[in-house]
Amino acid sequence: MAVVPVKIEKDGKWVVSKIDLQQESMTIAEPVGKAIPFKSIVDLEERKSLLIVTVKGEPPTVYKIASVEKVLQAMKRLIIMACSAYRLMAYFMSPAVRGGVMVTNATWEKGAIAVLKTSIWFVSQNKQVSVPLKEVTGMELTKREVQGKQVDVVKIDHMENTDVVTSYILCPISTLQILINFLKDTTKDLEVNPEELDPLSAQVGMLIYSGMDSHAIENMLNISHKDLDEIYNKLLKIGLIDVVFVRKEVQLTPKGVRFITDSVKPPSP
Repeated sequence: MAVVPVKIEKDGKWVVSKIDLQQESMTIAEPVGKAIPFKSIVDLEERKSLLIVTVKGEPPTVYKIASVEKVLQAMKRLIIMACSAYRLMAYFMSPAVRGGVMVTNATWEKGAIAVLKTSIWFVSQNKQVSVPLKEVTGMELTKREVQGKQVDVVKIDHMENTDVVTSYILCPISTLQILINFLKDTTKDLEVNPEELDPLSAQVGMLIYSGMDSHAIENMLNISHKDLDEIYNKLLKIGLIDVVFVRKEVQLTPKGVRFITDSVKPPSP
């Protein structure tokens, strides 16, 4: 079909190479020299202008490939449509809502949904959208108005930077039920047992979700910095939060005290 220029990581270094893209496989030229059937690919991740391709094996082989956007789009479409994944044809709207606001010009697109090991992919003729499974915050079978009628859809919420983003999938109800069950099984590691959290820790989680910083949470709940740190450690342990930055608590050294006291002394006459 096409031979495209790429850079590929080999032995910890980026080397210039080419990939021959065919309908069912791709062949990486030297210095890699490897033919890869698309059906042997079990995972595909996207990071800016980089694709991470995982090929089945013991252990699996991972290829990091960089190129221009046009080349990566062609590769993504071929891989997603032929790799080892749970796949179905459907209509999708992704993204549909970002930060609680409808995305401008969001429309239904006809294409494929593929669920791989680390991502859900939405693929149409002109778009490839990747939703990392670890960023999924919720999914449900719900109703949405389409062309004046209430129809069944799967709603998927996920984090994108600091915003909650929503996507919708539309297809026959029997297929939607299979999809939602498959997605719930795939993301079961993200579920939290409510018994793991005491009421105060759960309340702190709610306040973080509402946008409060640490100082505001301490004032709202009337707890100390030490108490809040202990709660944060609980939330970190079960994977509910990440550390953005560490807040320092400091006191003056003797040198600091001397500097301050000298600074506030009135000038000598």
